[in-house]
Amino acid sequence: MRCSGQSYHRPMDPKLLELLVCPVTKGHLDYDRGRQELISRSARLAYPIRDGIPVLLEEEARTISDDELERLPTRTPLV
Repeated sequence: MRCSGQSYHRPMDPKLLELLVCPVTKGHLDYDRGRQELISRSARLAYPIRDGIPVLLEEEARTISDDELERLPTRTPLV
């Protein structure tokens, strides 16, 4: 539930994160805790996490630019 205009971020379950893959490429996903997104480098997509639930729909994902992809850390831990 959202109140007072503030968004609430539920923490992601680390065990769930270990099981999830990109629905487009079936590749690894990196967790961006600050933006609440799961990043697929190979598909160049960032899937949103809403209220602790990953939305792994291609049409809901945002495209990652070349510049943003280059700025990502080499490999981010899931937790």
